[in-house]
Amino acid sequence: MPHDTPLIATIVIGLGLAFVFGAIANRFKVPPLVGHLLAGVVVGPFTPGFVADQSLAPQLAEIGVILLMFGVG
Repeated sequence: MPHDTPLIATIVIGLGLAFVFGAIANRFKVPPLVGHLLAGVVVGPFTPGFVADQSLAPQLAEIGVILLMFGVG
């Protein structure tokens, strides 16, 4: 079974940054959601630095829908 390394790396970096920015936001007595949003801006395609592969967006969107369905169900 082949593994898609860029997809795994993007997920790990995104979750890692969300954790770090969420912890920083919590330290400043701001809801962690603000930190998660800032992590999304940092990983996004319009900021310098790490830019996720644009062809991975549909795959990540499918994973997000699956997780949303598990959360609602």
